[in-house]
Order: sequence, then C-alpha cells, then structure tokens
Amino acid sequence: MNAVPPLAEGYEISADPARIDAGRVHRWLSTDAYWALGRERERQDRAIAASLNFGVYDSASGEQVAYARVVTDLATFAWLCDVYVDPAVRGKGIGTSLVAAVRDHLLPHGLRRILLATHDAHGVYEKVGFEALEEPDRWMALIFAKLGME
Repeated sequence: MNAVPPLAEGYEISADPARIDAGRVHRWLSTDAYWALGRERERQDRAIAASLNFGVYDSASGEQVAYARVVTDLATFAWLCDVYVDPAVRGKGIGTSLVAAVRDHLLPHGLRRILLATHDAHGVYEKVGFEALEEPDRWMALIFAKLGME
C-alpha cells in the first residue's frame, strides 16, 4: 500500500452529519455521477440519513467540496459508495485523502472488509489498500429492477 499524502492545505475532513450539504450532494450525484444519474432527492436524503457520511470542506469558507457515504453495521462489514469530488478541486489528492480518512475511521471497529464498486477510479482506491476481489465468483447481487420490483 502506498503512503497517502496528507490532505491538501486549506481543506478538512469531517464525519459530522450536520455539516453535509444534502442539496449539493444530490446535485453532484444526480447530474454528474454515472452511478447515480437522475437519483431523486428524497432517495438521496434517505440514503444520507441511514449512512455514515463524510465531507471534505474548504477550511476558509466551510463550503463542501467532496463527499463519501458508508453503509455499515460497524461490526463486520461496510460498503463505501457515492464518493465524489467537486470537479473544481480535483487533482489535489482530495479523493485519496477522503478514502483514507474513511478507512482510518472504520479501522477501530474491526470490520472484516470494506467493499466498493468503481468503473474508473481503481487507482484512487488502490492507493489506500483496496484491491480486486480474489474470488469474485462468490459474490452475487439481487437487482430489483431486473425483477421488475423497483
């Protein structure tokens, strides 16, 4: 695992749910994230409410510039999802620092694994220790839309 550089100067990471800008997160994800295009605001708000949320904020303005969400029981398993960095601040290592902070936040809980899915950001996640599944054929998914049940 490569060493993760510190968070870029002028930014801070927080898991305080009161700091999440839900409107901004919804706008980012529903209009610019391939996995959540068109996601309804009410659905996003429910996801935020039922998850462990992380934000990266500009230290001077307090403006949120990145987001990550974790679905977890805080005992055995976690799923990292909805990781998004505002295009205006990409290239500063903010995404890598955010994922490292999520990993470090979950470490004391003794989870067996943290899973995620990505189409194009493997390098970001590899920097903090994620790797491809050794036995992907053991994993299955139930897709409600394919069953006409969504």
